[in-house]
Amino acid sequence: MKTLLLPLLVILGFHVVQAQVLPTDTVPAKISYTTENGVTKFSAELRPLRPISGAPAPFYTYFWEFGDGGFSFEKDPLHIYSSSNPTMVRLFATNNYDDGKHPPTRPRPIKPTKPSGGGKPMLASNTPNFFKMGGSIELKSNAMPKPGDDMMLVFGYRNKASNGQPNLNGTLAILYNDREFSNNNFVLTEARTYFGEKKADLKPMTQTAYLPQKSKTPVYYASANPELTLPKADQVLFKDKAKDFKNQEGWRFEGLKTDEERFLFLEFKTTPEMLKDTNAVVRLSAVFIPDNPLVEKEFFNLELQIVASHDPNKMVLRKSRMNYRFTSKSRELTYKIRFQNTGKGPAKKVDVAVNIAPVFDPATLKVTKTKPEVITCDSAYSGQSCLKVLKGTDSVHFVFSNIYLPGLDQKGVNDADSTMGFVEYKIRFKEKPEKLPIKSGAAIVFDKNEPIYTNRAVGRFKMGLSPGIILGYGFPFETNNQNFLNNKNIVIGASLAPYAPHRTYWQVELFLNTFKENTYLVSSTTTSKDTVINNTPYRIDKKDYYKTKKVITINAVPLQVRYNLNKYVGAGAGALVSLNLYDKDIDELKYNLTAANGVGKINLDRIANSSKKHFSDLNASLFADVQFGLVRVGPSIGFRYLYDPKTNNNRMASYVTWKF
Repeated sequence: MKTLLLPLLVILGFHVVQAQVLPTDTVPAKISYTTENGVTKFSAELRPLRPISGAPAPFYTYFWEFGDGGFSFEKDPLHIYSSSNPTMVRLFATNNYDDGKHPPTRPRPIKPTKPSGGGKPMLASNTPNFFKMGGSIELKSNAMPKPGDDMMLVFGYRNKASNGQPNLNGTLAILYNDREFSNNNFVLTEARTYFGEKKADLKPMTQTAYLPQKSKTPVYYASANPELTLPKADQVLFKDKAKDFKNQEGWRFEGLKTDEERFLFLEFKTTPEMLKDTNAVVRLSAVFIPDNPLVEKEFFNLELQIVASHDPNKMVLRKSRMNYRFTSKSRELTYKIRFQNTGKGPAKKVDVAVNIAPVFDPATLKVTKTKPEVITCDSAYSGQSCLKVLKGTDSVHFVFSNIYLPGLDQKGVNDADSTMGFVEYKIRFKEKPEKLPIKSGAAIVFDKNEPIYTNRAVGRFKMGLSPGIILGYGFPFETNNQNFLNNKNIVIGASLAPYAPHRTYWQVELFLNTFKENTYLVSSTTTSKDTVINNTPYRIDKKDYYKTKKVITINAVPLQVRYNLNKYVGAGAGALVSLNLYDKDIDELKYNLTAANGVGKINLDRIANSSKKHFSDLNASLFADVQFGLVRVGPSIGFRYLYDPKTNNNRMASYVTWKF
């Protein structure tokens, strides 16, 4: 009994310890609400945050979806429902500076109470204008995409008074999954609509106008009738935009009144296959196409950085994957550093310090956008909000002075966007850089607080392919045939390698070599034998035995590792595989004959044997070589030492090559 008790206690203790260290990431938010005088107040209980060593204090950001088309980004929002119908409330909480996953979202059914005197739904208390860019559509996400997590996207649209249309019908579209990436980054798991929007087929995109016979007022509508098509210019515009994305979804809307705002809620699952490069920027694009051609069509682009963890202070390099072949000294790179004051009070000064990679020319740096928008300090009067740019040889400081940037935990601050800012700049290379990653990082100081360090934005060059031609002397050689091993062959081949590699890289090669027919004497015999040919007696004076061989060999280098010491010297090693595509052997006997009466002499040739083989005699030779010249891209000369372990044959070969 005692022998069984001990293992049981060990197992029980293991499970107890396991239960104590189980992560709380799977615990969903617990939503609570109270209603008073028709106003519903929400709050939530979330799992404890787990600080990351060295990072600022962790905190949650919130996105509430109230189930009636309203939403809020506040922690404890207020909402007024216009109906007492049961609805589902959702909370999407994002854990910033936390080492775990965000709390799962679990919808909670509620039965709201509407105001006794009737009321108009509101988004949240003190919620600012959603349409900050002034357009008819806008997108806002609750968080940056993280591989394997979900992400909410609010798609807002409205009928501006400037449209001059009391009621507006049209089509909305969301375009996602950039073709720039091989894998899909998003899956649209659910689209929740609250204003009668219906799914639309975007392929026809056939909006037009027609004039009824008894009316002079045109009627605008959407139709699947192929004769009623979208105007050519609009078709081109939409198709040109959509071609950059793999996926698209559309909805029809109707009866959008002047100054009315509506919202779609799009729930995306970021795929585990999402590019793991946390410097990459993915795009989504919203499209607004009214039926009335007099109302402007609009596009809204949202750029999101893929993240490994949620952090409001980030450095982003747009188009971080570059084609090295088309990169020149004049290429301009765009960086954006985002920052957020997460403190309890406002910041009056923000110093964004950026280390500049050695490949850049600091003199070419120019600021393109900032938030808050400020003028340069050179042209500012005393005490005016301004931006000072201090350039060094390997760093630059963007100093926002005399500003007012509210803190996220500041009393009375309900708009998280007001606590955020950014600086965007462009910079050029000193000269065409080497094909190496370009790394930059930033440190952000709010007033006199400790610096907050961002991620490193890394620019990488795509591999690219570089074809080449090879003209060689002394190789390749036919497999396992001593008659050709020392044959000095001139061959033409082709190579394929990454474009302009900096150090270590792979390369494959292919050669096609046709050997000329080689005939050699095997034996010669002098004799006095008699024979009869066409009833005429002859004496055989001499018999020669010749062998003729013709081989067509293909040679390939399926495995080769190369290393460029610099742009003028490179070395490599690998294996050369030889395969006879065609192998023909002919045994021929040649006779010298004299007539029996000694008057005449003749020569007689006879083929004793002939054989053909295909795809025979596979052989592999090891080699090492060195190249001199423009070894990355351009012409160079190489010397290659080959050793055949099967025949113990070794030899030197030389070649010239040109990589494009």
